[in-house]
Amino acid sequence: MENQNLLKPEPSPVFRWIILVFVSLAMFGNYYIYDSISPLADLLVKQLNFTDSNIGLLQGIYSVPNVIMVLIGGIIIDKIGTRISTFIFTALCLIGAIITASSTELTFMAIGRLVFGLGAESMIVAITTVIGRWFKGRQLSFAFGLNLTLARLGSFAALNSPTWARGLYDNWQYPLLLSVGAAIISIASVIVYWGMDAYAEKNYSLRPVPKQDKIIIREIFSFSKSYWFVVLLCVTFYSGIFPFQTFAVKFFIDVHGTSREFGGFLSSMLTLSAMVLTPLFGLFADYIGKRSLLMMLGSLLLVPVYLLMAYTSVTLYIPMAMMGLAFSLIPAVMWPSVAIIVDESKLGTAYGLMTMIQNIGLAGFNFIIGWANDFSGNYTMGMWIFSSLGFFGLLFAFLLRRSEQGPGGHGLEKGIKNSP
Repeated sequence: MENQNLLKPEPSPVFRWIILVFVSLAMFGNYYIYDSISPLADLLVKQLNFTDSNIGLLQGIYSVPNVIMVLIGGIIIDKIGTRISTFIFTALCLIGAIITASSTELTFMAIGRLVFGLGAESMIVAITTVIGRWFKGRQLSFAFGLNLTLARLGSFAALNSPTWARGLYDNWQYPLLLSVGAAIISIASVIVYWGMDAYAEKNYSLRPVPKQDKIIIREIFSFSKSYWFVVLLCVTFYSGIFPFQTFAVKFFIDVHGTSREFGGFLSSMLTLSAMVLTPLFGLFADYIGKRSLLMMLGSLLLVPVYLLMAYTSVTLYIPMAMMGLAFSLIPAVMWPSVAIIVDESKLGTAYGLMTMIQNIGLAGFNFIIGWANDFSGNYTMGMWIFSSLGFFGLLFAFLLRRSEQGPGGHGLEKGIKNSP
């Protein structure tokens, strides 16, 4: 069989890029469903009498199953293969979207979001595996970047749906039916990918499916201080960004009197800036190094933005632009930093643990902010919590910089320009 495989031709570049387009369309639907709740928040309050705690539950419960799934998703992919696992996880996204859109009861809507979360993150892992198989050694970084850009277009489309689908926002259910449509696009794209991948396996010479690294519990205790500072920065940073986006549109409407359309656009500025700037900041960090310093700068940008929005009438473009810069800069530097700090043989454990803790933070702070808004009767307490997270992120980035400048540094501050 191996000799027969060697005689098969390589798939054409066009074939590879078509595969990428379809798996990226699947990711588009995933991201759309995730961000479909935020533009609806005020309608859920008015038409279904939901509280902010209820809205926080709908968004935060997505992350609950991922605390477990991030540990076993790679094992499932190893056992049953990328094609069927990608289909199963995408089907869970579709089922979750249908359940959420089908009931006025909070319990059933939350179950729908839970089912969606059960599939969504593992679907991302599976598609990452697919891209690794098809593009390793062939513009892999560009392929990943293009995939992420198309995926984030899903978030951008969802947050701006009050503008391009304005007629559907008279009723809370119609926009959620749009998210079901996005899920159908995802499942259809995965079916096309399945067919193309199966065809390629029979007719082309392909690299073997890469194995997903698994969590090895004992390795957790061998990680350095620098790694843990990055993890703590990760959880504080994302807990300040995504739970804010959960309530952002409703906040802009209630506090600043914006329209739902403009509020959705303001929130989508984060996604738009990340789509454009994240790769550029990554290249910049590769060149100059100074990664912990860049993470300090990004964290510093976040500290005042929430208070500016809570206490001043400054044009909202300014704090949202500052937040967009932070949302582009920190991830561009933070995720690659783990690969510098941690030995390659332990990267699966390191990233899995980091993602698990990140999801604990996302779930917890969605719940906490929803409770804080209801308890205080306004958004001020929540905005102080977000600002505090920015401060703690700055502290952890500072501690990371101090650790890396010591004798136990891992070369995090070195870049291409100062390499030998």
